Amino acid sequence: MTENDPAITETERERWERRYREGAYAERTHPTAFLAEWEPKLPRGRALDVACGAGRNALFLASTGRRVDAVDISPTALERGRAAAASRGLEIRWLEADLGPDPDAVLPAGPYDLIVVVRYVHRGLLAPLWKRLAPGGALLCEQHVDSTEDVVGPRHAEFRMRPNELLRAVLALGPDAEVRDYREGIVIDPDGCRAALAQLVSFRGDGR
Repeated sequence: MTENDPAITETERERWERRYREGAYAERTHPTAFLAEWEPKLPRGRALDVACGAGRNALFLASTGRRVDAVDISPTALERGRAAAASRGLEIRWLEADLGPDPDAVLPAGPYDLIVVVRYVHRGLLAPLWKRLAPGGALLCEQHVDSTEDVVGPRHAEFRMRPNELLRAVLALGPDAEVRDYREGIVIDPDGCRAALAQLVSFRGDGR
């Protein structure tokens, strides 16, 4: 079977559905700390949360007054996010999509002032996201990165970035990619878990 085989993508959908039906990440209601740190310096307006899961970052962005679209493969996760938004009086557009085979075909059109991708490694995703980013907009990424330490996250190397891979990939998007912050290292999550992360913020300039 090839990478784009429908059987593989359906299995991926079922895997995430099973996790969320079993209550995965139910305790993870806080936004990622990197996003919370950067939020006051990020553009307002329209935001996109990619692979949003149950929506912890989408809910946080909506609470700041941004107009948020949130995309994920799992309808169970999206329903959990929808219920949380309703309980807090927040307006979010929840979109079910399988980003695996062709993200450009299923992502909402944009443009967006802010795009957030947290802990979802898809090496064909950055270019479609970048073309949906408005001039002056910001892309915030946080990805699991290779580590020899005891950390949370995926065990398969395919789902972890190599050292500096995220930075190189964003710089390769073009001369209008202005990286404002890049970090790699061990981060202690608010729940006490240790994660090896690459974290990046890039603004889209005019390319001059």
